[in-house]
Amino acid sequence: MTVQTPEELFKKWESVWHDARLDLVPECVGATYARHDEQGDRVVTRDEYAAELVKVRAARPDIRVLVYDHDFTSDRAWFRFAFKWTDTATGQACSRAGLQLYRLDAGQLAETWVSLMPLGSTWPDEPQVDWTTRKA
Repeated sequence: MTVQTPEELFKKWESVWHDARLDLVPECVGATYARHDEQGDRVVTRDEYAAELVKVRAARPDIRVLVYDHDFTSDRAWFRFAFKWTDTATGQACSRAGLQLYRLDAGQLAETWVSLMPLGSTWPDEPQVDWTTRKA
């Protein structure tokens, strides 16, 4: 079996986030996924994480993840990104910038570290056209 490249993985992962392609989660996430984020340090199964994504999309149906910079190695990836969404109760545009580092294993997400800035934060430059294409 051929292991997907980080570029292939994150093209699919972008589809999971932007197009609700939850059918791609088994190709993207390892059997267990260690997360270090605002919820603390935890290990979730791919199905548990897919359920979390469903909840995010229910609360923020138009959520987008804009990537401003990134880099890949064979088993690591990092992204400078911002979440953007519309508050469903107020109609107000919301954003939150952050940095995320991934550890990959066999072409799948194995572990991640997420650092988020305060609500309303964003980056001053223009985002990339997609998650895997660098700005010119």
